[in-house]
Amino acid sequence: MNILILHGVNLNMFGRRNPAYYGTATLDDINTALQNLARELDLRVVTFQSNHEGEMVERIQRAMDEDIQAVVINAGAWTHYSHAIADALDMLEVPVVEVHISHVHAREAFRHESVLSRVCAGSVEGFGVDSYLLGLRAAAGLASSRLLQNTVD
Repeated sequence: MNILILHGVNLNMFGRRNPAYYGTATLDDINTALQNLARELDLRVVTFQSNHEGEMVERIQRAMDEDIQAVVINAGAWTHYSHAIADALDMLEVPVVEVHISHVHAREAFRHESVLSRVCAGSVEGFGVDSYLLGLRAAAGLASSRLLQNTVD
């Protein structure tokens, strides 16, 4: 099973960006943890990070033509305003799980709204790096259920 992990704007700065909210793990640390869990779960993860909204939209669109069974996305600040990313995710016919390292609902009011939520199966927030790992587990479970459902139909 192939799962696409998308990291949005400013997430390349994990480890250097406000450790009180985001901890000290780098994006490489997070990707390594995801790869380790993927091996344990017999999954293949493909990771992508961009600070450019158009590049993120194009990467999501490419996933439509790839053998991807689920998507995990931490869109960073785009979560709160990028209807373009939401529209691109909505085109996918696979489960999408939204993740956030920090507990966004305990932060500034603008972070409480996600324009992506309407196109996501669910979200995980506030557990640090574990948010990604829980999101990967959720995405794999949703994709497995979907594959089983398609087999039964």
